Amino acid sequence: MDFTETEEQLALRKAVAELGRRYGHEYTAPRARAREPLTELWAEAGRSGFLGLNLPEAYGGGGAGMYELAIAGEELNAAGCGLLMMVVSPAINGTIISRFGTDEQRQRWLPGIASGETIMAFGITEPDAGSNSHRITTTARRDGSDWVLNGRKYYVSGVDHAQAILIVARTEDTDTGKLRPALFAFPTDTPGFEYTAIDMDVVMPDQQFVLYLDDVRLPADALVGEGDAALAQLFAGLNPERIMAAAGSVGMGRYALDKAVAYANQRTVWGGKPIGTHQGLSHPLAKAKVELELSRLMMQKAAAVYDAGDDMGAGEAANMAKYAAAEASIACVDQAVQTHGGNGLAHEYGLGNLLIGARVARIAPVSREMILNFVAQFSLGLPKSY
Repeated sequence: MDFTETEEQLALRKAVAELGRRYGHEYTAPRARAREPLTELWAEAGRSGFLGLNLPEAYGGGGAGMYELAIAGEELNAAGCGLLMMVVSPAINGTIISRFGTDEQRQRWLPGIASGETIMAFGITEPDAGSNSHRITTTARRDGSDWVLNGRKYYVSGVDHAQAILIVARTEDTDTGKLRPALFAFPTDTPGFEYTAIDMDVVMPDQQFVLYLDDVRLPADALVGEGDAALAQLFAGLNPERIMAAAGSVGMGRYALDKAVAYANQRTVWGGKPIGTHQGLSHPLAKAKVELELSRLMMQKAAAVYDAGDDMGAGEAANMAKYAAAEASIACVDQAVQTHGGNGLAHEYGLGNLLIGARVARIAPVSREMILNFVAQFSLGLPKSY
C-alpha cells in the first residue's frame, strides 16, 4: 500500500489546480447566479485532457483511472469551480459505455465524452421511486427492431446543455412477464423527449430537470450492453459516481478551509493579534482539517480499489467515502462561515452559498441514510432494514 502519488499524478494535480486558479470563484459565481453552465471552463478542461482521464486511449481518453479523474474533480472544487457534469458524463456514462458498450457504441460516444464536445446526462431517479431503483416505472417495449420508451425522470442534472443522455428503463421479460432494468443511450433531440427545469433554492451553474419520455422511439443499438446484466452495469457506473461525489466534497472542504485559514491569519480584533491565535477558533478548524483528510483517504482508497478491478470492494469504499466526505465538507464550510462572522455570508468571500451546496452531498447522489443501510447490511451483516 503506497500513500505517495506518482510523479504523473502530482503533475496532473498541479496542472488541474492551475487551471482552476485561472477561473475560480470569480468566474463561477456570476454564472451560478444566472444558472449558466461553465462552458468555457468545461471546454478548456476537455482540450487539456482532464475530462476523459478514466476513458480508454483508443477512444480519445487518457487511459488512466478513477483515481486520476478524482484528482481533477477534487482540484477544480478546491479552486471554487467544480464541474458537476464530470460526475455524470465521464464517470457514470463513460464508465458504463467503455465497460459494457459495443465497439460501435464506444466509437460513437466515448471520443466526444473524453474531449468534452459531447456531454451525456444520466436519468435514473423518478418521482415515485427515489432511491429504489427496483420501482422504476419508465418502460421500454419492443416494436419491431426498435425500442419505444415511456415514463418520467426527476432531478436530472444539466440536460439542457447535454447532447445525449443515458436512461435507465425497464423492459418486459417475454418469458416471465416481469420488468427488468435496461440502459439506453440516445441524443437529447430525439422526438418525444422533453424536459422542464425544477426551481431550486441552491445556486449552482447546472440546473435540475424533470424529463418526459412520450413514445421515444430508439433504434436497436441504443440498448447498452446486455439486458440481463443491466443492474450490474448500472452499479458499475454508480461506484465512480460516488467516488467523484466524494472528491467534489473533499475539494469543497479544502476551498472553505483555505478561505477560513487565510481570514483567521489576517483578521485582528482582540489585542491586535490574529483571531487564529484563539483556540476557540483554531481548534474547530484543526478538527475540520483532520476529518477532511480522513475522508480524503477513504476517497483515494475507493478510487484505487475500483481501478484494481474490485467492484465489490469499491462499492463499500465508495459509499463510505461519499458519506465521510459529505459530512467533513459540511463541517468545513460551517466552520469557515463561523470564522468569518458576518463576512461569511457576504458574496465577496464566496462561502455563503456553500452552506447549501455542501449540504446537497448528504442527499445526492445517494442519501446518507441509504449508505448507512448499505453498511449495516453488507459491511456488518445485519438484516436488511428496507
